Amino acid sequence: MWLLSLLTLAALHLRSGSEVAGHLNVFLNPVEVMRLLGVSAEVYYVREGHINNYALNFIVPVPANVKDISFTWQSLAGRGLPYSINVVSSDQEVLPRPAINVSHSGEIPTSIQTWAIALKCSGLKAAEVDVTVSLEVVLNRSLNNVTHLVFRRKKICLVSDSAEGWTEEDVDDPQLLETVMLPPTGLITLVVGVSVAMGSVCLLLMIAYCVKGAANKRQHHQHGGQPMRTSSFQRLNTHPPCQSSMGSAAYMTPSIIAPIHGSSLPRKVPVSVEQQHPEELHRRISELTVERCRVRLSSLLQEGTFGRVYRGTYNDNQDVLVKTVAQHASQMQVLLLLQEGMLLYGASHPGILSVLGVSIEDHTTPFVLYPALNNTRNLKLFLLDPACARTVTTIQIVMMASQLSMALDHLHSHGVVHKDIATRNCVIDDQLRVKLSDSSLSRDLFPSDYNCLGDSENRPVKWMSLEALQHKQFSEASDSWAFGVLMWELCTSAKQPYAEVDPFEMEHYLKDGYRLAQPFNCPDELFTIMAYCWALLPGERPTFAQLQSCLSEFYSQITRYV
Repeated sequence: MWLLSLLTLAALHLRSGSEVAGHLNVFLNPVEVMRLLGVSAEVYYVREGHINNYALNFIVPVPANVKDISFTWQSLAGRGLPYSINVVSSDQEVLPRPAINVSHSGEIPTSIQTWAIALKCSGLKAAEVDVTVSLEVVLNRSLNNVTHLVFRRKKICLVSDSAEGWTEEDVDDPQLLETVMLPPTGLITLVVGVSVAMGSVCLLLMIAYCVKGAANKRQHHQHGGQPMRTSSFQRLNTHPPCQSSMGSAAYMTPSIIAPIHGSSLPRKVPVSVEQQHPEELHRRISELTVERCRVRLSSLLQEGTFGRVYRGTYNDNQDVLVKTVAQHASQMQVLLLLQEGMLLYGASHPGILSVLGVSIEDHTTPFVLYPALNNTRNLKLFLLDPACARTVTTIQIVMMASQLSMALDHLHSHGVVHKDIATRNCVIDDQLRVKLSDSSLSRDLFPSDYNCLGDSENRPVKWMSLEALQHKQFSEASDSWAFGVLMWELCTSAKQPYAEVDPFEMEHYLKDGYRLAQPFNCPDELFTIMAYCWALLPGERPTFAQLQSCLSEFYSQITRYV
């Protein structure tokens, strides 16, 4: 198990049967692993003569913004080991034959050396290209002892990747070089034609929006000035509620949400959330390790491509939720289960579902345990069940939002940014008590909630703030944004936010001021609170302490009439 062995988890340390008798190290250094996988560790393909077949069988994605890949090697035989390298691209039109900065044949040095392969896309079209790196190492010429290693990568190429910077040295095939340097006239004609067509479509869309806006204004006056609510999205003035005219509202707008200092809230500095260090993850797993024989599975609650969530018992007397993976899950998926399962490690709060235990006895299917009292289940699945959703009232929605705001205020007070707040990452029990959970297995169990924007990373695009989309800046303010979307989910029985918007267009919609529309039967005051979470500037969004005060005040107002 390649990545987990990097984390010095002794129970998960694997060494495949194949051995390289000449003693050789081939690995990815921490810089390369961080660039490709976002993990601070080393990945060994061959370690002191032992071949890690798990690592060799894993196809490593190469994001569009990464233009080269590197390997590190060292001969431990006391002499240089003869080698030969061959690199193949599955689509040379998209990714011409990659160039390497060492000779195609030579000797592996006895000192540590890092070498690189350039992956320069042609920019002619977008595609995922398979890159195969074959390495043959001669261990003993007299015995004809040769070890063959194959490393696989999947390079993401985009049309936006221009051909600028290409030189004749980068391309072996002169005919291909001509294709890259001088696009054919037909391609230019096609690009111009598409540009003109898109411009015409944009113009028609602008006219349609203007006509629709005029029609909406007429309907607004025809209905006595009452706003027409839709299930789509709308452009919002995301100013503090105290600056909006809410005099006709049924209840007074919570005043606590008003700016504290001057005309804006104290600005939040974006917080960079580090990956867990291997030593820290190892320590957490060691402290939480439970015996596998003490866990009994009773029923399957959720099932994805590789993820499973069961209801069960621990020590025969404690109800638990069990998250695990199927045996065909990759080692990256196993690692993500453990890393994300440890996100809320040590969090002690009534509104947080913290991990109870973990077992890595069976390294192919480790599991993570969570306490499950009073028939605990996933909040999104609860809201999607018509029988359950019909019984939820506005008062109960405010109660649930209030519980989660207190939990997030607790997390932020301890310097933890969640980064994936949504109903799918919450649980609810029979008394409608809601707890915030981690995001482990969510990408597999709720695949429609995550999108890849060409960087090989599945992200909850429809829940993310603008700065998180553009620059991957996550902070308390980006959590506030996602919390506003979660409140919208509570009011709509977990409908998909921005269902009509293409994920690639989300950044432009948010920059243009478009936000989720006010749900049907959602009080103006509650929508004002969630809309305030969607302020464009992070410093203008409320903290969770302020959100809790707003929700508490609104709850007090509406319960006076019940």
